[in-house]
Amino acid sequence: MPSEPVLFNAEYEPADTLGRRRAPRAPVSLDAKIGRGGLDRTLCKVTDLSPLGARLQTYSSLKKGAVIWLTLPGVGHVAATVRWADDFEAGCEFQTPLEPAVYESLIITV
Repeated sequence: MPSEPVLFNAEYEPADTLGRRRAPRAPVSLDAKIGRGGLDRTLCKVTDLSPLGARLQTYSSLKKGAVIWLTLPGVGHVAATVRWADDFEAGCEFQTPLEPAVYESLIITV
């Protein structure tokens, strides 16, 4: 004799989490430059930004682990480490987080 299926009922409450992120990211479209040793070498576009890092669209590939200088508009050079890179897109982590006022000034220009 077949048994009836057992149904489970549970309350579901979504977790308030950022996933792997340590800080929320804001979508932006900022023209920036990438360089090494403080010299601007190539243009890029910052497509999202947090106080701790950024996602970049680049015209040349970057290598995971590389230390770069990202020149942000109105901010200047920011040292960052490339955490991931895929063809012409990369994510970087700033060596020193952006100050809250600097971060806010960059995300409201969108």
